[in-house]
Amino acid sequence: MTPTYVTKLLHSDAGYGALILRVPVGLILAAHGAQKLFGWFGGYGLEGTGQWMASIGLAPGYLMALLAGSAEFFGGLALVLGLLTRPAALVSAVTMLVAMFAVHIDNGLFMANNGYEYALTLFAVTLALTFQGAGRVSLDNLLLQRLGNTGYRQPALG
Repeated sequence: MTPTYVTKLLHSDAGYGALILRVPVGLILAAHGAQKLFGWFGGYGLEGTGQWMASIGLAPGYLMALLAGSAEFFGGLALVLGLLTRPAALVSAVTMLVAMFAVHIDNGLFMANNGYEYALTLFAVTLALTFQGAGRVSLDNLLLQRLGNTGYRQPALG
């Protein structure tokens, strides 16, 4: 029998709705992370992103770019696959919260003014995935089945 903490981490009753949230948000996060890490899709890579982050007070800039880019890129890939969804979603949610308050909050809500609406949307989705898990179609679910748990069992009280 799989330890209870592993079961709690991987199990989800979210159904197919989680897949509908995970895949596009994961792709978006991974693409933004690739901009920061590799300079793909018109991004500036670690050097350029690090310089920009340092200029807005997120120092050391290179390390902050590495952390943010890694959280987005690897967290996004994990969300697409539904692998360790809860930790990946939590790290992504924290990253979006930092982006909202460090970059966008002073610009108001709307994206047209570089506001926080987009980061807020990504934060809300990743926070929801943190609580609900990967859903039915996920590597988390497959891994849980392979470990011998087909359903969540609440530990007995007392």
